[in-house]
Amino acid sequence: MAQQRTQRFRPLRTTNARHPIAVIERDFPPLPFRLCAFARVIFFFFLFLSPAFAARVERLIDNWRPEHYTVNLTLNDQLSEIASAQATINILILKQTTLIDLDFGELTTDKVTLNLKSLTFTHKDGKLDITLPAPATPGTRLTLVIDYHGKPKDGLILTADKDGKPAAIGDNWPNRVHHWIPSLDHPSAKATVTFNVTAPASQEVVANGRLDHVETTGNGQRTWTFSEGAPIPPYCMIVGMGRFARLEPSERALTPMSYYVPLSDREFALKGFSPAIPTIEFFTKTVAPYPYEKLALIVGATRFGGMENSSAIVFTSTMFNRNAQAGLSKTYGIPFNNVTLIAHEIAHQWFGDSVTESTWSDVWLSEGFATYFAGMFVQRYEGEDAFRRYMAGAATNVFAFEKRALKPIFDRDTPELLSLLNANSYQKGAWVLHMLRSNLGDDAFFRGIRNYYDAHKNATASTEDLRVALEKASRKDLR
Repeated sequence: MAQQRTQRFRPLRTTNARHPIAVIERDFPPLPFRLCAFARVIFFFFLFLSPAFAARVERLIDNWRPEHYTVNLTLNDQLSEIASAQATINILILKQTTLIDLDFGELTTDKVTLNLKSLTFTHKDGKLDITLPAPATPGTRLTLVIDYHGKPKDGLILTADKDGKPAAIGDNWPNRVHHWIPSLDHPSAKATVTFNVTAPASQEVVANGRLDHVETTGNGQRTWTFSEGAPIPPYCMIVGMGRFARLEPSERALTPMSYYVPLSDREFALKGFSPAIPTIEFFTKTVAPYPYEKLALIVGATRFGGMENSSAIVFTSTMFNRNAQAGLSKTYGIPFNNVTLIAHEIAHQWFGDSVTESTWSDVWLSEGFATYFAGMFVQRYEGEDAFRRYMAGAATNVFAFEKRALKPIFDRDTPELLSLLNANSYQKGAWVLHMLRSNLGDDAFFRGIRNYYDAHKNATASTEDLRVALEKASRKDLR
């Protein structure tokens, strides 16, 4: 995720801190890039230096887990509410249970069925508790169907686009998807998803995964079916509807690419998103092939500067009107901050989306990686001086944050999840990776990163998993 900045050195606002690197245009002395001595002990430092507060309680996978969601959505003509919806959830039972406890917001639950038979349920306080007719044993697979409707309080943002046209955009981080899809709303509960979205024929629709087909109905509507075949975290499950201009770049790309922007942004989109194709190529060469069926870049409603939804990234509605506070990119001729924003969100497709943090304490494995890999893209395409300024800006933010709060990167305690979007998770995480790279050398570092990715793609990973991968690649003790 990404943050817009309009002032230099402005403190992070935790409600909009998904890309909090500010590149400061000023002269810096040579950076101490070879801070090798610290890298060997860095894991102990950020794993265990923690204030003596009560640990944050997270909802983790216990008795059951979702394997696949099929979500049928029909919005009214004004895109102001969900006229009808049905979520079919394929569930794997892990421990014997008679209860499926879903996270679900304030929409109206009409009925819940299993094998066409209605089930007893209780829906209150953000929970949908479904009572099974008999105990389900480990290894059993169930298919629950939940019918519901209403206007979501959050998650699916129903608002006007920058041109004043009705639009609907999913914006779920950190745990807001349950406001419009009944789910197990934790990043470790990854699942595949199919969306069947019915909307007025005048609307363009986009969602995660491959577009399977579009069907025209008899009442002036169309139903769009998208299928995401790789398991993704629930906060990345989104749809987008609106009067988009849909464009495709003329350059050859490693994956199908398309841009969805308000009509008034049509003329800016191709140049504005020009770093995207080389970013995918760079990360593919550096890490592994792009993990999804396509990549859509969308300009729409998000509380962040950018949100890395798997194969369907959403950027702020002011994407092409952002202040070029760090100057223009010498390579792409667009605001430099937009280059790092695009690279940051695309890096998440590998780190955060494909390899997802096991717990919220591991969120730096998503944000620190995206921040550093965006920096490496800058190093490759904008040059060494630009990279040094980028990392200098990161260091400045880290030191400023530590004056306000001394916390470890692996943060078990901070209760408010949005408060984890801070300089520790982003910039300090990037510096941890840079110091490890300096200590281990490029060959061992990138071999370890590739091994880490290969071992955990389409799954979850912990900080300990990263340490093990880098130790095996380097044959060094990083404890």
